[in-house]
Amino acid sequence: MPALLRLAVEAGPLVVFFLVNGRGGLPEIRALLAVAGTHAQQGLLDATAAFMVATLAALATGYTVERRLPLLPLVSGLFVLVFGGLTLALADELFIKLKPTIVNSLFAAALLGGLAFGRSLLKPLLGAAFELDDAGWRTLTLRWGLFFVVLALLNEIVWRLFETETWIAFKLFGGMPLTIAFALAQTPLLLRHRADAGGERR
Repeated sequence: MPALLRLAVEAGPLVVFFLVNGRGGLPEIRALLAVAGTHAQQGLLDATAAFMVATLAALATGYTVERRLPLLPLVSGLFVLVFGGLTLALADELFIKLKPTIVNSLFAAALLGGLAFGRSLLKPLLGAAFELDDAGWRTLTLRWGLFFVVLALLNEIVWRLFETETWIAFKLFGGMPLTIAFALAQTPLLLRHRADAGGERR
């Protein structure tokens, strides 16, 4: 998938979420989905509905281009639909705010739990993209597991201590840039632990 299209697919739903909430909601979504809440909630509820639609569109676009759905975006997308649906059905913003905490905690538990049992779960997910020796996969898995713990904690801090608008801005301008920066910071590790086709370190 071209880099710009990948960025649009990954960031697009968050941009939609931010913009719809920022303008106080969309009456068209409210009428179509019968989304109802207090006046203070309405922007976030409309934004949640738009976020769900944009997430489905992003998953469909990714599948159309690559003919597959990577596991992490798929799991995250399913949680958006489930927790977004609960947010709309119960008119309670708690669910959509908890979603990043739960998803990142699950990712962290899977990666760190796999390491505890001697398995690097990133290898079957990313092995087609990177050829690393076993030590490289273990280190990369540990780093990402700990990073997901940090993201879960940051989400808890921001949604509990700050206004909803700050939390939404953090999702777009905090969480995503942090993830991109962290991924780029792993480049030296990837280069240091490159392996040949037989699994030997280069």
